[in-house]
Amino acid sequence: MSKTNEVLDQVIIKFAGDSGDGMQLTGTQFTNTAALFGNDLSTFPDFPAEIRAPQGTVAGVSGYQLHFGSVNIFTPGDKCDVLVAMNAAALKVNLKNLKDSGTIIANSDGFDPKNLRLAKYPDGQNPIEDGSLGKYNLVVIDVTKMTRAALVDSGLGTKEIDRAKNMFVLGFLYWMYNRSLDNSIKFLEEKFGKKQAILDANIKVLKAGYHYGDTTETFRTRFTVQPAKMKPGVYRNIMGNQATAIGLIAAAQKGGIDLFFGTYPITPASDILHELSKYKNFGIKTFQAEDEIAAVCATIGASFGGSLGVTSSSGPGIALKGEAMGLATMLEIPLVIINVQRGGPSTGLPTKTEQSDLMQALYGRNGEAPMPVVSSSSPADCFNTIYEACRIAIEYMTPVIFLSDGYIANGAEPWQFPSADQLREFKVKYATETNGEHFLPYKRDEKLSRPWAIPGTKGLEHRIGGLEKQHETGNISYDNDNHQFMVKMREAKVEKVADSIPLQQLDSGPEKGKLLIVGWGSTYGAIKTACQMARSEGYDVAHAHLTYLKPFPKNFGEMLFKYDKVLMPEMNMGQLSRVVRDKFMIPAISLNKVMGIPFSATEIKEKIVELMK
Repeated sequence: MSKTNEVLDQVIIKFAGDSGDGMQLTGTQFTNTAALFGNDLSTFPDFPAEIRAPQGTVAGVSGYQLHFGSVNIFTPGDKCDVLVAMNAAALKVNLKNLKDSGTIIANSDGFDPKNLRLAKYPDGQNPIEDGSLGKYNLVVIDVTKMTRAALVDSGLGTKEIDRAKNMFVLGFLYWMYNRSLDNSIKFLEEKFGKKQAILDANIKVLKAGYHYGDTTETFRTRFTVQPAKMKPGVYRNIMGNQATAIGLIAAAQKGGIDLFFGTYPITPASDILHELSKYKNFGIKTFQAEDEIAAVCATIGASFGGSLGVTSSSGPGIALKGEAMGLATMLEIPLVIINVQRGGPSTGLPTKTEQSDLMQALYGRNGEAPMPVVSSSSPADCFNTIYEACRIAIEYMTPVIFLSDGYIANGAEPWQFPSADQLREFKVKYATETNGEHFLPYKRDEKLSRPWAIPGTKGLEHRIGGLEKQHETGNISYDNDNHQFMVKMREAKVEKVADSIPLQQLDSGPEKGKLLIVGWGSTYGAIKTACQMARSEGYDVAHAHLTYLKPFPKNFGEMLFKYDKVLMPEMNMGQLSRVVRDKFMIPAISLNKVMGIPFSATEIKEKIVELMK
């Protein structure tokens, strides 16, 4: 019987299996191929909390969700069209997020009695055999058997052969969606070029999966998803942590300054270190310290010495860095602190996403220690926002906090990257001569920024340390009036940043009306999609998304008062809404989610409808 072809605008696929099944790699390969084809896309990798959870268990399920299409894509999607379930646990965890008419591609070997028991299905119940999945399009493939048959003469052991079964699934999906194998074959050649037997095995299984789609009678439909109509330009697929690293390099090159990156590994921030370590040719210095405190202190030393100092962590590590961050505030030196947020408190949910460190960023240090705070809203936006964080740190001689989160860090999307001449100009100005009869290290310019004097510059010797500074001279001061003056001065300098940032713009919707949704960080895509859904049903709702969280853009308060109600969806218990209520005295409405997973657009849309009624 001949195969049919169906054209779709968009598709959501969830790859799920045991943490050893290679689902992240499979999802990433399909994502890269979709990006090269020209689809718009958004992804959500979902890692198990344990490095190696017990095989076959619900706790060990690793997932990767991809939403790609010929239309504009802003989220990884609410419910998936296709669920790839490599074992019973993967099906059990993800079935609730599959559309009623969706397709399940199940590896029958993962539904043997052992796997069913590990997934805690009742004795005698096998969902791929008992008819309980009747409302879905169930495609059962013995992926393990097919992989072993393809490699029967490879000379590899059973464990090595079974590691290639994700390539069979990838090949079948490439057939299913009319995609070329070329990009993945090139990837395999680069990855296994020195291991010919492994390379040949993976390519053979990839092709076997593709040809299985051609020959099987159990699945007769292929799908085509055309390229998206995107703005002309050169694009690449980018993950959030990659974009952050590239943004740091761009800032250092544009500012004409050396970059020092001092950190200690922590999920989900570690990939920034891994990425930056590849760019020594740009003079990037990366330093993996023995702990978080050593990392930030070394970075402060680098900044004092004239480099752009950057340190990264997640919430627990930022807590450890708190005292040193206060020192950088007192010294008034450029320092960029990256917080890739995850679920807390304490160790919390190390592989799950959250937005719960905003209060920590704003207030989480002893004493009055104000810092500018900026937040990225998507993987590609990490480039722009970290670049801006570097500019602010250097121009205002201050530590700056950059907030990302696990969802943004590990997610991917197409990025139309800028050329160097499109980036905002800023230049480092080191002090070269005295600014009075004697050098005054805390004498300020129009931005309230102090001079950056490099140690060893003749005539510019000055005192540093964590004790309060006397105005202009920098000498140690215990004077009450001076302390209050300096506290207010440091706060005024941070607020002065508002002079050099753009006014807040609406992302969409009317300039005044009944409802404004204000978001920050990774809620961007879900809010944007929810607003589109609501407006298509006749609800007039506006959306504004914040990049600058301290200080706020100058017109932000004025914008808030133009609407009857303000809704703030956050992956925390309402931290931004507290700040907004405190500063602007408006009854901001919170929509909170702290489940370690992002908002769905539907959740936000339902709240919009409730409030508009």
